[in-house]
Amino acid sequence: MSFSQLARSIATSPTLRLNEEARLLRERGEPVIHLGIGEPKNKTPITAILSSAARLSSGNVKYVPTDGLPSLKKAIVRYMEEHYDRIVAPQNIIVTEGAKQSLFNIIYTLCDSQDEVIVLAPYWVSYPEIVKMVGAIPVVVTPEDGGFIPRFEEIERAVSSYTKAIIVNSPNNPSGAVYPDELIAQIVDLCERKGIYMVCDDIYHKLVFDGNAPAPAYRFTDRDIENSKIIVVNGVSKLYGMTGFRVGWTVASRRMVEIMINVQGQTTSCVSPVMQMAAEGALTGMQSIIENLRLTIQNNRDILMQEMRSFTDVRVSKPGGTFYALPDFSAYIRDSIAKNSAALANFLLKKALVVTVPGSAFGMEGYLRLSYAGNVKDVTIGIERMKWALDPNAPNEIYIGDRRLVRNWL
Repeated sequence: MSFSQLARSIATSPTLRLNEEARLLRERGEPVIHLGIGEPKNKTPITAILSSAARLSSGNVKYVPTDGLPSLKKAIVRYMEEHYDRIVAPQNIIVTEGAKQSLFNIIYTLCDSQDEVIVLAPYWVSYPEIVKMVGAIPVVVTPEDGGFIPRFEEIERAVSSYTKAIIVNSPNNPSGAVYPDELIAQIVDLCERKGIYMVCDDIYHKLVFDGNAPAPAYRFTDRDIENSKIIVVNGVSKLYGMTGFRVGWTVASRRMVEIMINVQGQTTSCVSPVMQMAAEGALTGMQSIIENLRLTIQNNRDILMQEMRSFTDVRVSKPGGTFYALPDFSAYIRDSIAKNSAALANFLLKKALVVTVPGSAFGMEGYLRLSYAGNVKDVTIGIERMKWALDPNAPNEIYIGDRRLVRNWL
């Protein structure tokens, strides 16, 4: 039996694989701490539950328009006006099975074989794989200064005659970095001068800290949406903690949305109307849920930073948004506890029962992504276990669950 070379070239999602390993350990009764998952632990907003329940109880759960329910698209129009200061039409919107499908639809719509898409490192694990899935080429730009925000000159140097798009994710998964407005303005100008699409993955755009309020890319162009090269991707997964509902959307020119509708019509057809009604309920309900979640996550961020300060030989930049940090653990790789970040993540899972995600998956070898989307207890216990497993200055003994463990490998 033979399989396509393209399919075989696509990497396994490390986050989904680690989630499965953690689930199996928990089923065996192991006290696993999950610092790998990008999923808030808040309850689904009640307005989302009631809206979806009303649709379900009506019994009218049939095919709906491929581009989304008119009422949900109306809610997205209002969301765009309120949060982006941009008036769009329903014809500029397509509702998708999560933001991930939006990104796939966009790249599939834009790229032919051998076209290039610029991906800014550190990057979300799926960006390069989605680009490769359509036969295009991901061109990774890694900041030369070792930080998490590329210089504009580095991005500009990566542009070639084959460049079709630049994916911009700010606030950034996995680093939590927020790109400065000046850089966003420069990328907008570059894209409009060169005829390149700027794909803004804004899934975390309201989860920012310390009074920061980054400007949307639209603020830096005078072009209307039909002529602008800016494409916006968003959804309810992160801001409302509704990861399991799988509802995202794309805002783009009418012509591009028309093509994306054809693409989606030949793949998933449409998003479940029950899930779309949940998303509508979230968007039209009380928006205090976003601020409450943001404040909780900011508090978790502060506690994580406090705990990490006592960790010998680990460098960590303070996240400006999202619910991730990307500390540099390369000292422990050099000390031969592990050969690379993937081995280090596996070591921590086996020894300390803590799930992390290797930085290699994000284009940052030597780093580990830590999620503080859960609760304070998970953060403090998880970091304590990691220090016990890795740091020679940490106590040699620890209790994990009801077991007393002694470190014997340092």
